[in-house]
Amino acid sequence: MNLVASKKVQKLTASIFQEVADLKRQAINRGLDVIDLSVGSPDLPPPAFVVEELVKYASNTANYGYTLKGIPEFHEAVSFFYKQRYAVDIDPEKEVLQLMGSQDGLAHLATAIINPGDYVLVPDPGYPIYEASVTIAGGVLYPFALLAENNFLPILDDIPLHILENTKMMILSYPGNPVTALADRCFFEKVIDFAKHHNILVVHDFAYSELIYDNHPQISFMSVPGAKEVGIEFNSLSKTFNLAGCRIGYVVGNEQALNILGTFKSQIDYGVFYPIQKAAAAALTLDYTLLKEQVEEYEFRRDILMAGLEKSGWQLAKSPATMFLWAKIPDGWTSRQFAFELINHAGVAVIPGDAFGKQGEGYVRIALVQPAERLSEAAARIHQFLVEYAR
Repeated sequence: MNLVASKKVQKLTASIFQEVADLKRQAINRGLDVIDLSVGSPDLPPPAFVVEELVKYASNTANYGYTLKGIPEFHEAVSFFYKQRYAVDIDPEKEVLQLMGSQDGLAHLATAIINPGDYVLVPDPGYPIYEASVTIAGGVLYPFALLAENNFLPILDDIPLHILENTKMMILSYPGNPVTALADRCFFEKVIDFAKHHNILVVHDFAYSELIYDNHPQISFMSVPGAKEVGIEFNSLSKTFNLAGCRIGYVVGNEQALNILGTFKSQIDYGVFYPIQKAAAAALTLDYTLLKEQVEEYEFRRDILMAGLEKSGWQLAKSPATMFLWAKIPDGWTSRQFAFELINHAGVAVIPGDAFGKQGEGYVRIALVQPAERLSEAAARIHQFLVEYAR
């Protein structure tokens, strides 16, 4: 049998995360100790009371059937969390849709919403699923540049009118991945006016909502008047509560958009495991002490790593949010050359910036997912690498 991938799949590029993982494995097989700062998978544990809730309900064999969709307690918990953390009123019955992680919803949204030939505005650099989901759906990508000189905010007026006339959706993410910038309320107000004028659905990825540093405000897109009229917002328990492997998240906002995505998802899955839903509801409604402690830990890690790298003369912009540094690399390298040589010669794994789009060339993304002492060791190795292999 000779099988050939569909034309849509042929348009997809191989996952850079898998490529880096392969290089990491090869380095380990050569006897190298690799400090993995590539994938943004939290190394911190979930709250103990969340684990206890999961174990309690998983111990009951009556809880192993299909859930089909989010249980009422979960939807109510999301509504409660949004009110407590972002001062946003969310109708738990009409304005919440449970997902198997936010990536699940982002991956399926384009297929549910757009038709072949519809334009979708996506950030460049941007998280890979944004582009991949549009490609799979047969849509047309229009990447808008996120540049340092514009504080990594898109210049909406630069998008040609003939593109906007055929645009159905735009994707934003603040704080973002890989670009860790923040947006203010003024920018979101402009986005809402822009979306209303051009009849565009705004999709805001808010997965790093609780990892914001230096006392910057947490601004949910949903907190801006008019946002529910034009948009939806994805969020997740993966980063906020360190439940990445449990695969549970949600999307809130525009009821019509949620109904469309919910109809599509009803054809492809049978809901999240009941004990995980109960544990997630507990996380969203009980003790938020972890959230403050977690921010302090990641801030500490960020500062430790940056201080170590600055000793090497590598000056980085301070990340205001997320579990990443978006780092402009030293001159003389491409992003892939720098990232791949860093694994092979220093045993430090990062992700090359061009994996996130054309505008990511010249950067690498560094994940703060190791304890402070390992980050200090990584900085020391990078220093030695820059001394030996400077171009």
